[in-house]
Formats: sequence, C-alpha cells, structure tokens
Amino acid sequence: MQETFRWFGVSDSVKLSDIKQAGATGVVTALHHVSNGEVWEVEEIQKVKTLIEDAGLVWSFIESIPIHENIKLRQGDYLQRIENYKQSLRNVAACGIKNVCYNFMPVLDWTRTQLFWKLEDGSTALRFDKVEMAVFEKFIMEREGVEEAYTREILALAEKRYAEMSAEDKQALEDNVLKGLPGTVDDLTIPVFKDMIAQYDNLSHADLKANLSFFLNEVIPVCEENGIVMAIHPDDPPMDIMGLPRIIKSEADLTDLVNFIDSPSNGITFCTGSLGANPDNDLPSMIRKFADRIHFLHLRNVKREDDGSFYEDNHLDGSSDMYEVVKAVLEVEKQRNIQLPMRPDHGHQMLSDLENNKAYAGYTAIGRLRGLAELRGLALGISKSI
Repeated sequence: MQETFRWFGVSDSVKLSDIKQAGATGVVTALHHVSNGEVWEVEEIQKVKTLIEDAGLVWSFIESIPIHENIKLRQGDYLQRIENYKQSLRNVAACGIKNVCYNFMPVLDWTRTQLFWKLEDGSTALRFDKVEMAVFEKFIMEREGVEEAYTREILALAEKRYAEMSAEDKQALEDNVLKGLPGTVDDLTIPVFKDMIAQYDNLSHADLKANLSFFLNEVIPVCEENGIVMAIHPDDPPMDIMGLPRIIKSEADLTDLVNFIDSPSNGITFCTGSLGANPDNDLPSMIRKFADRIHFLHLRNVKREDDGSFYEDNHLDGSSDMYEVVKAVLEVEKQRNIQLPMRPDHGHQMLSDLENNKAYAGYTAIGRLRGLAELRGLALGISKSI
C-alpha cells in the first residue's frame, strides 16, 4: 500500500514535515478555500501541489472536490454546477493529479455526537452515540417525524439524557453535530440547517441514487478522457440520520454504484470505518468483490455497540478484523499489480496532541502516526507470511 496522510492545508496544525517524518510518501488534500460548486483553477491547484512537492511528498489523492447540493437534489443551477465540476476535473488532470475522492452525503459530511470522547487510557476519540443523536434530533433540532426513526427505548433514554444535560452540554452537542467537522459551514445554525434538510423532504433513497447516477454519467466520460479515477466515500454513519437518505452504506449500494456506469473510472474509496459501522457488511468479502473498483483505502476501526452507537477504536482493535481486511487488500494489490493509496483515518488525540486545540478532531498527528505504524507492521507481517 502507498502510505498517505490527510492534510488540511497551510492552516493545518499538522505540517507537511510531520507527514514526512511519519514515513508517508503521499498527501491527501483539497482546495479547502474554494466554495463548493466553483471551478478549481489551475493556478490554485498548482500552488498546493508545489507546496507538497517542495516538502518531498506527492499529492496522491484529492479529498475531495465537493459536490454542490443542487447536484445532489438535481435542482436549480445543477447543470452549470456539473459543468464546473467537469472543468475542475480537467484542471486537476492538467496538473498531473488523477485520483479524486468524493461523497454524495446530503447536507453534512461525516457526523459524530462527541469529538473528544475520553477513553480509559486518557486519549480521546470520535464517537457516534445513538441516544445523543436522538436528543439532537428530537429536542435540539425539533425535527418532525423523529419518532419514526428511533425505537421507543432509544427515545425514552434520549428524554432522560436531555433532562440531565446542562445548557453547556446541549450547546456542545449542537456544535459537535453542526460545526465540529472539517468542511462544515462555520456559521451553520439550527434554522439554516433545518432549511437545508427540508430540501430533501420529498427525496427518496431511489431518487438520490438516480441523481448520483445522473451525475456520474455526466462526469465519468470526462474522467476517462483525462485518465482520472473517481472514488466515492461511503456514508458515515452508514444509516439514515436527521431524515436524510443515506445511499452508500452496504454491499448492495456499492453494487448499484458500479452499475450506474460501467467504467474503471467509476470507483470506490473503501473506508473500513464507515462500512465497518454497519454490522451487515463483510469487509474482506467486499474488498475481493469490488477488487477492480477500489482506488483508495481509508483504514480505521470502530467499536460497534448494540444500540447502533460506535466509537473510533485503535486501528487494529474494534469490531472489524483488520488482519483479514489487510490480507484481502494485499491479495487485490497482487492481483492488480498495483499499490493502492491508503491513509490511516481518525486517530486518537493522545500524548502532546492532547494540548493541541487547533487540530481537527480525528486528525491529530500522533494518533494517526500510531495507526499508520500499526497498519504498516501488520501489512509487512502478512506479506512475509503468504
């Protein structure tokens, strides 16, 4: 596997020199200052590429060129937004970058209820708590129809939890869901968020899949012309939340995805954390099934709980068998005679990073360094034994 690290640009507290010292050779980043739906200009792409190369690294994968909400909804100026996306693809290819990760999650990117959940060893982790999500939806967001999305047991626990929360606790939960994640709008408020959610009121899972298919049939020919691969990231968490449909969460969904347009350019970012949070997913089997469509790997592990909650565990611990996952990856690489770009994902905040208040939750240096080292050792051990 080609080892990479995600980097959020010059404002990131994790520097390119840190990434190089971690032993990674590739960087995963984006033009974070460009608004969703606007064209990525060659000059701006080249500036970031030069920074990375001057640090002795390569820009391995773009994560991501975000997809405008109008494209997901197929409304308003969506056709112009698709044309902008096509031009961005041509421009990144002109700069020699041919790998693009993206997602099709409505409104928000990945969602957690706690960003710094304290673990027994004193480090902190990202956590999705099903009861707290119900608290957010029912009592903070006051979403209509929330009773249909949760069991009576979860709703009863949510009512009790809400009654015990201080004003600070409630604000922290709101901030974690709306403001705590990379790429989220800084000033996203509950009224604005409810308006954004409302746009999807009459959009079914089938409708959203049809809109994804339409988008891919527009952009994949451009990818083919320019030697680009697109790699969709699964939905995180892999379940409907806030009344929004999630359409890339299972083996069946990925089968639909690759059938939308039959092209090697239409591929997958195989995230073992997102897919691993769904207990129905057999990750090693899925890696082998979609062997020729996997272009990018996000390797992490989550610990699932019985009520649907989960938290980010150590990379080799948790509910997924990472030995079997990495073994399947190495088999695919041998079969295809390639090295797939891989990045360790959502590391714990630990050691001196506990004092770093500027790093993105899940993207501190040392937790990902530990994860990368563990994955590197696991891959070496497997490769030497098969």
